[in-house]
Amino acid sequence: MQDLRISLVQADLAWEDVRQNLLRFDACLTPLVGKQELVLLPEMFNTGFIVQPEKVAETPGGPTSLWMSVKARELGCVVAGSLIVKEGGYFYNRLIWMRPDGSYETYDKRHLFRMQNEHLRFRAGKKKMIFDLCGWKICPMVCYDMRFPVWAKNTYKNGTYQYDLLLYVANWPEVRNLVWKTLLSARAMENICYVAGVNRIGTDGKGLTYSGNTRLIDCKGQVMQELPDHQEGIITFNLSAAELLEAREKFNVGLDWDNFTFPQL
Repeated sequence: MQDLRISLVQADLAWEDVRQNLLRFDACLTPLVGKQELVLLPEMFNTGFIVQPEKVAETPGGPTSLWMSVKARELGCVVAGSLIVKEGGYFYNRLIWMRPDGSYETYDKRHLFRMQNEHLRFRAGKKKMIFDLCGWKICPMVCYDMRFPVWAKNTYKNGTYQYDLLLYVANWPEVRNLVWKTLLSARAMENICYVAGVNRIGTDGKGLTYSGNTRLIDCKGQVMQELPDHQEGIITFNLSAAELLEAREKFNVGLDWDNFTFPQL
C-alpha cells in the first residue's frame, strides 16, 4: 500500500447541458495530467441533479462514459463521478469508475432522495462496491447515501479493514451544509478511514443553491483540506498510507466492532 494522490473537483454545473459541462471539465482537468491516481467529480456532473431522467439519460458506454474514458487515458489516472444511465428499462444514478485503459466498474446509488422523488424515477442500487487502486481499498457512495451509516459500515476481519478510503460525490444544497460537514467527519471517525466529499457549487434549475464545501477528512475526523465556499477549484492531496496504518494500529476499534451481515437486498 503506497501513498495515494487524489484530486477533488468542485465546479458549477450547467442545468441539463451535457456538452457545456463536459467542455468545462475538459478545461479544468487539463492541468492535472500525470499528477494523481484518482480524479473525483460531483454527482450527475454532466447535468446537475435531475429527477426527470428521460431527458438526459445515457445508455452504458454512452457519450459521457466515452468522454470519461478519454479523460482517464489523457490524465493517466482513474476518473470517477456519477451520471444518469438507462439500462434494462430502468434509470440509475450510476457512479462510473473509469480506468486509463478504458475498463471500468460501476456503483449504483443505493439511497434515492425521496424529498425530490428520486425514488419514484430511479432504481436503487443493490450492491456495495469496493474498488482497488494502488493497494488501497476504496468504497464509493453517492450523496444521500451519507445519511445511512449502516450502508457505509467498514468491517475488520483477519487483521484487515474492508476499505481505506470512503468517497461521496454529491449535489448537496447549501441549506444543509452543516449536515454535510458533520457527517463526512462522522463517517471517517466511525470507519477509521479517509473520507473525500466532492460537492458542486452554483444554482440549479430548481433554484437550489450549492456552496460546495468539498473536503478531505482524515480517520480522526479532522479536515485536512477544503475548498472555499462558492468557488470553483481543485484539491490535489497526497493521502498517507503510513499515517492511516499507524492510526489504526494505535487505536484499533475494529477489534471491537459488532459483527453483522446485510439482509438480501
